[in-house]
Amino acid sequence: MTINDREQLKKLLIENSIFFGKFKLVSGLESDYYIDARRTTLHPLGSYLIGKIFLTEIYKDEKVVAVGGPTLGADPIIGSILSMSANNSRPLNGFIVRKREKGYGIKKLIEGNVKAGDRVAIVEDVVTTGGSVLKAIREVEDIEATVSKILFVVDREEGAKAKIESMGYSYYSIFNVSELIGNHC
Repeated sequence: MTINDREQLKKLLIENSIFFGKFKLVSGLESDYYIDARRTTLHPLGSYLIGKIFLTEIYKDEKVVAVGGPTLGADPIIGSILSMSANNSRPLNGFIVRKREKGYGIKKLIEGNVKAGDRVAIVEDVVTTGGSVLKAIREVEDIEATVSKILFVVDREEGAKAKIESMGYSYYSIFNVSELIGNHC
């Protein structure tokens, strides 16, 4: 990652993904701002920059073989990382963790390419309390894969980092919300 990559991504997030008003979050909390990170993760340059930054961070653990996360926020991020890793000597597998078991077929909660014994990274767009990502971690660990790293595009700075690190996981976020909205939070 270069400083220029991070600055370009910051500009995209500020221009496309941050809204002010009254919002109810997935966590149930209310907020004076909302981060619709999909407007950046699904932007061509945003997807590229996030994939590049996250792949660099993921590759710091030489044993990680797969990347995944909770659907829907992680989906475009996973796709970006996977396509970039294909051009590398160490391509990664991908997976998505559903919110609930599908009601047909083999009724899986985890879709894609992860299995027992794999060392994985979990990605997500925005974290508030960490509930969605912690559920995804439990599902991945239930199939006996090992979670190495947890990565976020934006941390809303509402306790998720301390909670995740206290559980022994490696935590990384590209931005803290205060870097994006300053004194508005």
